[in-house]
Amino acid sequence: MTAVPVFLYHSVSDDPPPWIAPFAVTPRAFAEQLDRIADAGRTIVPLHRLVAAIRGGPALPASSAVLTFDDGFADFYWTVAQLLTERGLPATLFVTTGAIHPPGGVAAGSLLPPAPMLSWRQVVTLDACGVEIGAHTRTHPQLDTLPSRWLASELVGCRQELEDVIGHPVTSFAYPHGYSSATVRRQVAQAGFSSACAVVNAFSSGNDEPLRIARLMVRADTTAEKFRSWTRGEGAPVAPLPEHLRTKGWRLYRRARAAVGSPVGGPPEI
Repeated sequence: MTAVPVFLYHSVSDDPPPWIAPFAVTPRAFAEQLDRIADAGRTIVPLHRLVAAIRGGPALPASSAVLTFDDGFADFYWTVAQLLTERGLPATLFVTTGAIHPPGGVAAGSLLPPAPMLSWRQVVTLDACGVEIGAHTRTHPQLDTLPSRWLASELVGCRQELEDVIGHPVTSFAYPHGYSSATVRRQVAQAGFSSACAVVNAFSSGNDEPLRIARLMVRADTTAEKFRSWTRGEGAPVAPLPEHLRTKGWRLYRRARAAVGSPVGGPPEI
């Protein structure tokens, strides 16, 4: 398997809330990016096909790509789903369940700032239309700073809430902020997930780690040329990649801050 771009999106909107705006793209830009993927001759495949290939199953088409979306913004239902349906493209939507609105109610609560988010009814509809629904925790915390019991609650609770609503197993997961550790990944597997997406800003590959799948984050400042190079399999390293010393140091710092009740904030994904 050659380098596989697994694209990571958040909001697709002309007017996103300021806190997510640096990580949002406009509907026009998103449609153009889908066209660039097609122009490069890439076949967009479901995430589960990539996971199966990594685990030794059927090979992917020679030039493949995957689309993923984090958090559960309402614009996925109103904008993204239509663009994907028009082109017959699969995608995976990772849902933060605490940010989802119950029928006729309000969100149960998450660490994400206010934003228009999906309702449970919309999640069910998207699932019925073929969008793969994955888990993104209950409250969107930095998982690698949590005590074991709290971590398990975020993982198992999110999965159970999703399965109770859509009525079938949820086996894919994405780490909030892209943060994980060996301990977190073990608990993700113990919670029943067969795959988990990180960020890494690298291409995935046949040798990638199923519980640390590399993704390329598409941001508001992602240029057309950079995106075009990704569709050509250029401009980023190929996973698996060793964890950098600065990543380990940053984790220790965040854990220390969390331990004294002053957690480090930051963007939705880094």
